[in-house]
Amino acid sequence: MDFIDHIHDLSVRIEKQASVIQTEEATKNAFVMPFISALGYNVFDPTEVTPELVADVGTKKGEKVDYAILINGEPIILFECKWCGTNLDKEDPTQLYRYFSVTEARFGVLTNGIIYRFYSDLESPNVMDTKPFLELNMLDIKEPVVEEVKKFSKSTFDLNSILDTARELKYMREIRKLIEEQMNDPSEEFVKFFASKVYSGRLTQSVTDQFTQITKKTFKQFINDKINDRLNIALASEAVPTIPTSQEKQPEADTTVIDEEDLKPTEEELNGYYIIKSLLRTNIDPSRIHIRKAVNYCGVLLDDSIRKRIARMYLDPGHMYIGIFDEQKHETMSPIETIDDIYKYEGKLKAIASFYDAQKPQDLTGKSLSSFAFKGKKYETKFWKDMLLKLCSIMSELHKDRFDDILTLSGRQRPYFSRNPNDLKSPNQIEGTDVYVEVNFNSDGILRLSKDVISKFGYLESDLSIETQ
Repeated sequence: MDFIDHIHDLSVRIEKQASVIQTEEATKNAFVMPFISALGYNVFDPTEVTPELVADVGTKKGEKVDYAILINGEPIILFECKWCGTNLDKEDPTQLYRYFSVTEARFGVLTNGIIYRFYSDLESPNVMDTKPFLELNMLDIKEPVVEEVKKFSKSTFDLNSILDTARELKYMREIRKLIEEQMNDPSEEFVKFFASKVYSGRLTQSVTDQFTQITKKTFKQFINDKINDRLNIALASEAVPTIPTSQEKQPEADTTVIDEEDLKPTEEELNGYYIIKSLLRTNIDPSRIHIRKAVNYCGVLLDDSIRKRIARMYLDPGHMYIGIFDEQKHETMSPIETIDDIYKYEGKLKAIASFYDAQKPQDLTGKSLSSFAFKGKKYETKFWKDMLLKLCSIMSELHKDRFDDILTLSGRQRPYFSRNPNDLKSPNQIEGTDVYVEVNFNSDGILRLSKDVISKFGYLESDLSIETQ
């Protein structure tokens, strides 16, 4: 099970049990120990996780840390635990501060089992910082935060790497907090900075008050405009095929996968993804199940391949659907009332995942292409790239009105198609168009991209066949 899955499962448990946990000891047993265990440390091995580690401070003897994670026999991470009903904002981490200064630890964690605040000694050696560099809320899980916490796992722990990241996170966290404060309640100094750039008159108190409101409105409008700009760019480039209707109108399916930096899955989409991943884990290695966010849906793929679509989630409030693919790549959409309804489709989800898993890729190593056939028509060719170029040319002729959709096909790090040949490593122009395609692939890569191209325009992979020699 992946770390994110452990965290998700623990989050569900916390949501159900927090109301009945009444003591610090119960919090440690129910929430904190499972968290440490999720990081890969054996909570029952005192050479790895030591409970009640003695940390004498000056004249104070018998001071104990709730938990200490040991690496090579030395404490490296200290945990100070509070009852899950404790408001950490009202807790002074002075106790953890004292423990930190008398041990070799480089990280301290203050937690109530729900909130985990990570501290280090970034400002002064062996003196714990007054502010955390990282905070994880188990009831408001954010994947980028979980990825940072994962670095503390036993299998990936790298002290120098974490410290380097911690410095950046610390200042990013503080700057973000300042931005949020200024957006909601801009200080006079902040307001005057902007006012002095656009207003040539004297900045009286009444003028400053006026600019305070203008600054707040401008910030909010600026953020809204940026969000809308991104959505408009995505919508302008997407292709929207018609989805058959059943008893009621179903949502339109968007075939454009947006870069993950532009769109993030919502919490509900992540919950649906975790459910699907959990259902498939008996048949498929969970690490092979991936999530991809698009404008109108969130997709679940096997091996992060668009040729192995398992399902799509359309989770608009009041109109929620689960779309599940079959062996012919046809999508059957079914209405759901809650995310938990996805469990009803366990059989179909396992069937398509197992179908993909059973398919063995062709071994094209050392083989040359003699011809290919598309929709029953045969084309002679000498090189693999010629097949890709010909298929692209065919698509441009058959789908002139939306051929630009091909520009949305790209890899994680680079585009596959562009009107600017400088964007590509080995560009070849598609006949009859001003679009270039990347051809710097081996035979397997050319075949995969060729299938992606025809799939983009609604054709089946079985519509393409090849002959090699």
